[in-house]
Formats: sequence, C-alpha cells, structure tokens
Amino acid sequence: MKTILLTLVCAAFTAAGAFADDRTVSTTTTTYSTGTGTINAYTPGSSFILTEPNGPVTYSYGDSVSYVTRSGVVLTPEQVQTRIRVGIPATVHYAPMGERRVIQRVVVDDDDDDDDNN
Repeated sequence: MKTILLTLVCAAFTAAGAFADDRTVSTTTTTYSTGTGTINAYTPGSSFILTEPNGPVTYSYGDSVSYVTRSGVVLTPEQVQTRIRVGIPATVHYAPMGERRVIQRVVVDDDDDDDDNN
C-alpha cells in the first residue's frame, strides 16, 4: 500500500513540474526599450547612431524597421529617404539582444513644414 501511495505522489510531482515548464515557455515575451535623442549618423540598413543625454548610442538593424511619425502615420520608403536624416530628433524602440540594441521602430516628429511648400 505504501508503495502505491509513494508512486502516486511521485507521479503527481512529476506532472506538476511538467506543467510548470509549459507555462514558463508560453509566457516568454520580447521586451522593448526606448531611446530618445538626435540622429547622429544614419545609413539605411547599416548605421543608426542616436545622440542621447548620456552620449551617442549605436543601434543595430534587424529583419524589419518601421518608421512612423509621433501621430502614428507610417512613412513610405520615399518619405523615409527625405525625413530620416542627421540632426533631427527621434525616438527609437528597440529590442535588447545581448550587447546589441536591435531597432524595431523609429519615431520622428510630424511633418509640420507644409507652409514651406507653398
């Protein structure tokens, strides 16, 4: 009788451990961080350095980067070519991956210089 009871208790602990591992795996998420400053260097797909309050920070490119305005408008590739440039303020949302900071999204000010086009 003691053997059967001991076997059932061990089986219960083994099953509980297996379920705990499954929950840990299923709740793994990517954490994103933010950097804010002025673009110091920019070469599409290659170099992105943002001068932040504590100095320049280098960001890496991943599979894809979205470029948006503060109001949420997604920039077209043509707009990225003219709007993303050295000297403008920007916010970078990135995923820390080891020692690298991989860009997910770049946010720039809204285009409010429409009066210059008239």
